[in-house]
Amino acid sequence: MKNILILSVVLSFIFAAPAWAQKKIRIGAKNFTEQFLLATMTSELLKKNGYEVELTTGLGTLVMRQALEVKQLDLVWDYTGTGLIVYYHVPEKLTGYASYERIRDLDAKKDLMWLSPSALDNGYAVTMQKEVAAKLGITTLEELANYIKSEQQKFPKKKHLFALEYEFASRPDGLKPLQKAYEFEFKRTDIKQMDPGLVYTALRNGQVLIGLAFNSDGRIAGFNLTDLKDNRGFFPSYFVTPVVRKEVLLKFPELEKLLGELSKKLDTDKMRELNRRVDIEHQSIERVAREFLKKEGLL
Repeated sequence: MKNILILSVVLSFIFAAPAWAQKKIRIGAKNFTEQFLLATMTSELLKKNGYEVELTTGLGTLVMRQALEVKQLDLVWDYTGTGLIVYYHVPEKLTGYASYERIRDLDAKKDLMWLSPSALDNGYAVTMQKEVAAKLGITTLEELANYIKSEQQKFPKKKHLFALEYEFASRPDGLKPLQKAYEFEFKRTDIKQMDPGLVYTALRNGQVLIGLAFNSDGRIAGFNLTDLKDNRGFFPSYFVTPVVRKEVLLKFPELEKLLGELSKKLDTDKMRELNRRVDIEHQSIERVAREFLKKEGLL
C-alpha cells in the first residue's frame, strides 16, 4: 500500500501540467475606485474562463508600472496619457487615437502589449462647487488662474485653496507643469495633499476652493461640482486600455479577445455611473463589477 502511494505521488509530478501551462494571471491595479473596479471586472471575467487570478490593488502608478516591467504582474489597465507623459516623457499633448498609437508603439519595444483601447477617457479635471464657480464667473482654467493671481493675497492664510491627490504634485503632467501652462503659481500653503477620495469631500464641504478630480468620477455630478474647461489643452487623452506582457499573451492568446470584449463595453459615462454607485451609494466593488458584467452579457 505504501509503495502504491509513493508511486501515485511520483506519477502526479510526472504528469502534472508545467507551471507555465497553468492558466494563472497576476492582475495589478492603482489606488482608486475605477482601478479597483476594472481589476475586479477582469478578475471575474478571467475566472469565468478558467483562469486562476492573483489580484494586487492599491498600487501607485510607478510601482504598478515597475511591477509589470519586472514581470511581477501580467496584466494591468493603464491610461494612454499616463504612459506617454509619465513613462516616456513625451512632450506633445496627444489626444484621441493618436495617444493610443504612440504608447502602443513605444511599449511594444519593451514587450508590453496595449490591446484594444476603450472609450473611457479618464483624464484629470480641476473642479469647483457649481455655486461658487458661478458666483465668481469661473468656467475655464484660464479664468481660474487669473482669479488666483488677482486675489491670492486676500485668501485666508489658514485655509487651503487646492486639494489634490499625492501623486499629482510630482507628476510630469501634474501641478508644476499645469501652473506653467496657465502662468500662475500656488503657494506651498495653498496646497493640501490627501487621498484621492477625500478631495471630493473637502470640496463639497467648502474646506477648499478647488479640487483635483477625474473625468469619470461619479462624485462630480453627485456632489454638485463643475469641472473647469481646459481651454489651453494642457491635459492629453487618458484612454484606459488593458496592457499585457507579450510573453503572457503568447501563452494565452485568447486574452486579447476576452479583454477586447470588456474594453469595448466601457466608456466614460458608464464608468462614471459605476464609480458613483461605489463612492456615493457605498455599494461594494465586487457587487458593482459583477452586475456590470452580467448586464453587458460577459458573465
